[in-house]
Amino acid sequence: MSESSFKEMKFDRLFEQISPEEISDNVFTLGFAVITAGKKDHYNSMIGSGGGFGLLFKKPTTWSLLKADRYTLEMIQEEQTYTLSYFPNECRGQALFLGNESGRDSEKMKEVELTSVQTPSGDMSFKKARLIIECELTEITTPNPSDFFSQEAKDYISEAYKEPSDFRKLVFGEITHVWVKK
Repeated sequence: MSESSFKEMKFDRLFEQISPEEISDNVFTLGFAVITAGKKDHYNSMIGSGGGFGLLFKKPTTWSLLKADRYTLEMIQEEQTYTLSYFPNECRGQALFLGNESGRDSEKMKEVELTSVQTPSGDMSFKKARLIIECELTEITTPNPSDFFSQEAKDYISEAYKEPSDFRKLVFGEITHVWVKK
């Protein structure tokens, strides 16, 4: 048996594949996602606090709002694939740990208590995730501050755009696989 076949068998014991249309979670109560990019030899995760699901170019798509200087965003651009992982409440503290510091400047992926797992397509997530959404990068765009109309959005974006490193990027990814915990 090849190593990749063994990995797939191990992953398939933990997770079951469903279609994007079968995701039963309410997008408004799903909570934050852990966004992970890279492959087994080098990957990084961060907390995503904003985003959603929908259709783009007639394909099931996710979108996330990330700071322009995030290391995970760099890795998404390099790999052009990534995962969004959602956890049960008891893993909240460890998931939040991934948002405390940059993986560019630390060994946080070795320090986190969550055990990583590789999907059959080679992307990284975590064994304790209850929902994993694998994505292929479709688009990254920087919203223009003049494109916002509600006062709340204008206030948010004017605060977010004080320094170029604070700029937010909209990251759109076509959903390629969805996995739920068995």
